[in-house]
Amino acid sequence: MQRREHQLGVLVSISGATIFICVLFISAYWENDIRWLHFFQAWMYIAAVSLMLIKNKWGLLIGFSAAAFWNYTTLFANTFLKNGIEQARLLFQSGHVARPDLLISVPGWIGNLLLILGCVMVYLGNTDRRWTDLPKLLIAFGGTTGFFALIMMLFQPRYLALFRQCLHPRLHL
Repeated sequence: MQRREHQLGVLVSISGATIFICVLFISAYWENDIRWLHFFQAWMYIAAVSLMLIKNKWGLLIGFSAAAFWNYTTLFANTFLKNGIEQARLLFQSGHVARPDLLISVPGWIGNLLLILGCVMVYLGNTDRRWTDLPKLLIAFGGTTGFFALIMMLFQPRYLALFRQCLHPRLHL
């Protein structure tokens, strides 16, 4: 039974990462000024899934951290998801969407949620859970967040303000 749960968790993780990578690709297609940012962002998800497939715990930690940071940001630091949900509501009411570039946040958020859930499922199913995994999670979170900051600084500095707002949504430094 444990092996089946592990496989299900990996499948959920891969599905979520794939959805999010597709969202990044579509978004980059629509807005060519963010292509390099999304290209490098996608590699974090590819690395997480690749490590998961070879049963390396770092894949779980990286996948969880990257997805959790993105979902947290879209919930609390910007209005991307809120605006996407509004576009989804309009789509269901009228059959038309005015801003598909905002609507795409909804499948992106869902993809990241699936990645988070899959990583948790796989981790909880592992027999080699250790307290030393907590510092590794903090390192993974710091690394993925730092990588986000680096690629934003290099390719889209206008997004760096998100990091201040992640500390506190009402904090305007």
